[in-house]
Amino acid sequence: MTTQIANRKSEIANSLDAIVLAAGQGTRMGGGKAKVLYEAAGRPLVCWVVDACFEAGVNRCVVVVGYQADAVRAAMAGLPRCTFVEQHERLGTGHAVMMARPSFDDAPTNDVLVLAGDAPLVQARTLTSLIEEHHATGAAATVATAVLDDPTGYGRVLRDSDGSFVRIVEHKDATPEQLAVREINPSYYCFQSDKLFTALTRIRNDNAQNEYYLTDVPEVLKASGDRVSVVGAVPAEQVMGVNTTEQLKQVEHVLRTRTTMTNVNGERLEESA
Repeated sequence: MTTQIANRKSEIANSLDAIVLAAGQGTRMGGGKAKVLYEAAGRPLVCWVVDACFEAGVNRCVVVVGYQADAVRAAMAGLPRCTFVEQHERLGTGHAVMMARPSFDDAPTNDVLVLAGDAPLVQARTLTSLIEEHHATGAAATVATAVLDDPTGYGRVLRDSDGSFVRIVEHKDATPEQLAVREINPSYYCFQSDKLFTALTRIRNDNAQNEYYLTDVPEVLKASGDRVSVVGAVPAEQVMGVNTTEQLKQVEHVLRTRTTMTNVNGERLEESA
């Protein structure tokens, strides 16, 4: 851990937790196992995500499991401060996060990061920037965004003429005009947990996937008069999740490049993205 990240970590409130979504099957991978169990650079994808959370100052990770839940638990058995909840029906990312609600009943005002477990390229300093923006603005929700040359497949972040957040629209639900937007949602969020779980009770599944989208939560909060912040903190390299074997190969390359970047003293060098 770099000195800079360590100093920032000490400034983060002790009430910060994380929810990591790890229930997906990964049917396009073709291997017949939970997506987060595929390995890159010798480790399951989800373990890289959890490591980044803890390095950013998170106290515990609540991991939402589903497909091959026992195997995911077993693969993460060596990671401390992880608890597990199960999503028995695949009804969308919003529904998955709601499964974690009982874990927060004893601490309803905690801030919480929410991340996908199949996006192992996220780094601690990116999460730290997200957390700092969240605390500095006092927002109910803060969305980290990235700008991509080719945003195909990603949800678009829509802003008004003043640059303020309007909503996130998923690729399959977007109009041609919205598809032209290059600012995307890589699914890195920070919420006030009580605001998050209240808003989740108000989202609907009237969309192309017939699912409850977590991406609808910031719009619901904004409509309720709560502040939603946006921070363009995510380098393009850290956006890629793993949905195909080709993406897994690309992620593997990036992670192995990172782990071999050492100086003459054998210490990790901090890469530029």
